[in-house]
Amino acid sequence: MIDERIKFRHLQCFLAVAQHGSLQKAADVLSITQPAVSKTLKELEALVSVRLFERGRRGAVLTRSGETFFRHAGASVNALREAVASVSPTRQNTQAVVTLGVLPTVAPWLMPQLLQQLDQVAVSGGLALSLKIHTDHNPALLTQLRQRELDLVIGRFAEPVHMLGLTFENLYAEPLVLAVRTGHPLRQNAALSAHPLAHLSAFTLVLPLQGTAIRLTADNFFVTRGLSQPPRTVETLAVSVARSYTANSDAVWLTPVSAAQADLNTGVLSALPVNMNGSEELVGLTLRADATPSDAQRVVLTAIRQLAAMRRGQMTR
Repeated sequence: MIDERIKFRHLQCFLAVAQHGSLQKAADVLSITQPAVSKTLKELEALVSVRLFERGRRGAVLTRSGETFFRHAGASVNALREAVASVSPTRQNTQAVVTLGVLPTVAPWLMPQLLQQLDQVAVSGGLALSLKIHTDHNPALLTQLRQRELDLVIGRFAEPVHMLGLTFENLYAEPLVLAVRTGHPLRQNAALSAHPLAHLSAFTLVLPLQGTAIRLTADNFFVTRGLSQPPRTVETLAVSVARSYTANSDAVWLTPVSAAQADLNTGVLSALPVNMNGSEELVGLTLRADATPSDAQRVVLTAIRQLAAMRRGQMTR
């Protein structure tokens, strides 16, 4: 039986601490004092008769019971908010807004197609849908998702410790590519193009930022081929910077193929003839485990899955 003494403020406080891992951060978000947060948590733990958090130097960490409670509490709060919104007098006059996060290396091919597909849905179905798009590296996007700043994330699978309270749905796997400008010496010079990896050290290499998942894959690419990284490197997640620099210099850009896809298709860039097997990484859809998608979010999710299916088909040809 549900204890009727459990109030919305208990759940709201619990979720804030779980998402931020700190009583003080939760207090800042909720605009109350830290002692008030501590008191509310103690009340909740007394009501459910279990310890929900371990407090220590690392902040507030969910216990196993806390993890279980987190999933159900989040779903309950989301359901309540949706129920209130569904009967709001302004509901009919308000556009549905979906906030999504996407990796900078995935956004160039995915987002234009997604936006065009959603435009068609809006015209045919009369759906008033607005998108807010955030690009960042994977850990930052997952943090924003967990803190409910994002509705969904299109990114890479993270280590289990970073997936608490989240679910990951694989969309497709994509390899890396070594992209160069048209007319690059590694493509035009017969002596160099026969063994491009052996001559890579003569050129500046554009790489993902150190500490990102895709950089780890890039580093593994060199290790498995017995190569050391070239002495001159540029590290960036800014696709616009990387593609422009590569197109106008002799730099070599090691990147997920989707980031360079448009330029590869038009011939502005070309891929070095190197076997990239083993460099594939999973790109997927991450959602909060406790979230029930709204109608607008379901439309966006359907469109993303359809585009991912097309992408998988293109990569198997």
